[in-house]
Amino acid sequence: MMAEPTARSGSLRIALAVVLLFGSLAGCGADLAPGLSSTSATRAPDGAVAATQAFGVSAPKPGFNPFSPDGPEDRPAREVIADPSLAEVLKPGPLPEFSLGRAEAPVVMVKYMSLTCPHCRRFMSQTFPALKREYIDTGKVRLVIREFPIGRTSGNATIALRCAPMSQYLTLYSKFLEQQASWVSQEVRSDAIYRIASQVGMKRSDFDACLQNQPMIAALNQIKDRGRQLGIIGTPNFFIGRRLVKTVIGMPEIRAIVDPMLAGPADGGGRKAG
Repeated sequence: MMAEPTARSGSLRIALAVVLLFGSLAGCGADLAPGLSSTSATRAPDGAVAATQAFGVSAPKPGFNPFSPDGPEDRPAREVIADPSLAEVLKPGPLPEFSLGRAEAPVVMVKYMSLTCPHCRRFMSQTFPALKREYIDTGKVRLVIREFPIGRTSGNATIALRCAPMSQYLTLYSKFLEQQASWVSQEVRSDAIYRIASQVGMKRSDFDACLQNQPMIAALNQIKDRGRQLGIIGTPNFFIGRRLVKTVIGMPEIRAIVDPMLAGPADGGGRKAG
């Protein structure tokens, strides 16, 4: 009579371990608002993460590190800007931004990403080619990519991404996403991250120096913090014009939002709406 509960308990422990492992690898978790526990997190209907980042175990802080799991003890309280203007959305940050498309394009799409996020990988492999062909290459949309690293592994890879020349940004960004299985893990594996960075010619000495680049880390933290102020809660999140989309989107959703903006003045839209 005692064997069945023991076996059941073992199965539950195994199932819990699997859930925790895949949760740690997902990389798309959002910042929790103060007072929100991990058990009260929700998911959007399409499965996009709405808020899943756990606070984690308190540990001595080794100095400034913006890429540790987010919790209310890790950052000061802030107010989210309600209905930000297009100028506020596009306000320049402390680092040059990667963008693709005509500078005067009538609609600007800002994509917030984390390099460990599988949804970001699928967006780039499944949606980006059509987005580029239909809207970017035709001069209708300019795409801006902003960093919103979630967790230490994504943080270290993001620093390496930013240490590469801007001319190689999209190439290295794509390599990190395409090869997630080779470097994303629960523990930060610097050698595995470097192997990706080396594919664009980065030297190991430059990579190691980058990971200690405190001004770079501080600037990336400002970019992430500004994203939180604009209402970003996870990855991928998007601004299309001044409309915030907090979920995974494909070409049908993009067309439904962008085409009316291109047609003329509309609420929350692109440059035509002012």
